[in-house]
Amino acid sequence: MRIRGRDFSWGKKTYIMGILNVTPDSFSDGGYYVKPEAALRQAERLIEDGADILDIGGESTRPFAQPVPEEEELRRVIPVIEAVRRRFPEIPISVDTYKARVAEEALSAGADIINDVSALRFDPRMAEVIRRHRPPVVLMHMKGTPQTMQLDPRYEDLRGEIRDFLRERAEKVHALGVPREAIILDPGIGFGKTFAHNLELLKAVSFFRELGYPLLYGPSRKAFLGEILKKEPRERDLGTVAVVVYLALAGVDLVRVHNVAWCREALRVIEYLR
Repeated sequence: MRIRGRDFSWGKKTYIMGILNVTPDSFSDGGYYVKPEAALRQAERLIEDGADILDIGGESTRPFAQPVPEEEELRRVIPVIEAVRRRFPEIPISVDTYKARVAEEALSAGADIINDVSALRFDPRMAEVIRRHRPPVVLMHMKGTPQTMQLDPRYEDLRGEIRDFLRERAEKVHALGVPREAIILDPGIGFGKTFAHNLELLKAVSFFRELGYPLLYGPSRKAFLGEILKKEPRERDLGTVAVVVYLALAGVDLVRVHNVAWCREALRVIEYLR
């Protein structure tokens, strides 16, 4: 698959999606990059560190986060997307949103990919945006909403339920005209999962790869690492690198991380070992 002239050869290496949160309340970096000039500096840093894609989001979806009004999310993300696109015309940009209007305006401002944590469930208008533009799409599994997902998540068959959900969502997007190689599936680490659920999903890469779509994991600084390391979010980067190495060796196509520099070095070594 090509995005902005870049080739993404799924199945041959692990690519990095660098996180750029322009929010005041994200769990590990909220408030750092709210102003466009700060966001642009961080974008430059992520690109220099080796990000293959920038993922720009204007609403926190951490556990118990409150929804952001559409106008406020637009106010946060559109100027940043426009500024990044002007400064870095060749970097693929993903917009992290479940709102159709935000996705539409972000694509018009220069974004390339829609990263929808609801997999098109929260806004019924999103399907029309995708049908009209046919961009690459990330579809994530979430049990409930950010306000409810961590209250008491239960599954009868964790892997099977998530696999069936992702397959159904992917087929819906494919029917809208998006090629299969442009439909990226995310099992949703930390989104309606317990500590044990997250560990099981990390060990289930080959199971989800059987669906035949590119696979993304987002382990960066998540709470399960806090349980293991007994550290605060911004102190979990080394643990994140360990998980990224594990996922790369398992064949994950894309990892979504905060500390791109450390993950890039680790993946460079993995590429040589492969």
